[in-house]
Amino acid sequence: MKNKFYAYIQNLQDQICQGLEEMDGQAKFREDIWERPEGGGGRTRVIENGSVFEKGGVNISAVHGKLPDSMQKLFNVGEADFFACGLSLVIHPKSPMVPTVHANWRYFEMYDDNGNVINSWFGGGQDLTPYYLFEEDASHFHQTCKTACDKHNPEFYLKYKKQCDAYFWNAHRHEARGIGGLFFDYCKETEDMKMEAWFNFVSEVGNSFLQAYLPIVAKRKDLQYTSEQKTWQEIRRGRYVEFNLVHDKGTLFGLRTNGRIESILMSLPPHVQWVYDHHPEKNSKEEKLIQVLENPIEWV
Repeated sequence: MKNKFYAYIQNLQDQICQGLEEMDGQAKFREDIWERPEGGGGRTRVIENGSVFEKGGVNISAVHGKLPDSMQKLFNVGEADFFACGLSLVIHPKSPMVPTVHANWRYFEMYDDNGNVINSWFGGGQDLTPYYLFEEDASHFHQTCKTACDKHNPEFYLKYKKQCDAYFWNAHRHEARGIGGLFFDYCKETEDMKMEAWFNFVSEVGNSFLQAYLPIVAKRKDLQYTSEQKTWQEIRRGRYVEFNLVHDKGTLFGLRTNGRIESILMSLPPHVQWVYDHHPEKNSKEEKLIQVLENPIEWV
């Protein structure tokens, strides 16, 4: 399964990078191949200063070795070997009218002293972070997620949408990071769902990503915007940074397992503002966004 999933994310990285480059029409991804001293490595691809995308990364990695002490405590296990692979992406567009997007699909194995798999699971999801709320864009993104889920289990969309709203919650701000999508973790084999079935589900979601995001980019990338709206985007990006550095499991896992720091922090946008005690104007489009972030709603 680990070889099958790693081959899948290598191919998916190629597809997603090609789709984003075609949408941008100017910038190309720069590629770095890196190795982790303790075992494994990855392929980082970053796009910067494009006509549409200000900064973005589409990374894959496959790392293995001894499970670090911090992760042993997290998983409540003793010494163990592990393998983890995944694709992680974050795209920050130039225009505040185009939403930031994040996605991640991953697979994890743990082994006993004889190298036998004693635990394995899938995780991942995709979510949207707009700066200005276009309700039809939110509905399109969520409908694409629901369509992918419904092919495998009619209960998956509502369950993983709810988990997404709960996970991407900036508790110290009492607001969501964005308008959500899907989030699932510890998807382990059961009588009803074998690992092959989980692979089929996760790859279905991964394959839906470009369909979920690129139509929104195409619709919004040429809209006019003001310097005030760009400032609002940079203030909201500050909330994005706060979540990634304070709460995000993937960032913390990378830091605790001696991952490549440039790849881990590629999710951070280049231009961000923290304005003291900032509040949007009453009845403004900016306030409308905040109201939705404070009380997540059903989009489909």
